[in-house]
Amino acid sequence: MGSWFLVPCFLWSVALGFNLNLQMNLSLKVTRPYLLEFPEIGAEEVGFLAVAESSGRVPFAIKRVFWTVNTPESVLRGRHAHHVTEQILIAAQGRILVTTEQPDGQIALFVLDHPNQGVYVPPNVWHTMQYSANAVQMALASTPYLEEDYIRDYAEFKAIWK
Repeated sequence: MGSWFLVPCFLWSVALGFNLNLQMNLSLKVTRPYLLEFPEIGAEEVGFLAVAESSGRVPFAIKRVFWTVNTPESVLRGRHAHHVTEQILIAAQGRILVTTEQPDGQIALFVLDHPNQGVYVPPNVWHTMQYSANAVQMALASTPYLEEDYIRDYAEFKAIWK
């Protein structure tokens, strides 16, 4: 990622009202989805606790937490990308198949089936989720909800990066 990335991010951050830290070395910023494992504390006889902290494995300050429940197995959710928002998707219960597509067309499939795992989804990555019965997805987001941050049209997502 070079300086070409700085101007669009800055313009979007201004337009969307986000405070982008320009002191950050953007060349070190991860731009591809990847699987995270969170520490798991406990024992079988008492249960487990998984921990996700902004000061640890989470690569951004958490500004929003939300969860998805009671999604029928036949429904494909997501089907969008974000201009600025980074997310970590976690299967708090059940199994979730997360498919990501980067602007260059690279596709990855992540199977989330343990609550101490999550997939990092950077900005400008199209993502979809399909849930097993009774799955619960928890999402950690780097920004508060703002509709203008969403790219909901796949053709628009592809056109941005031509």
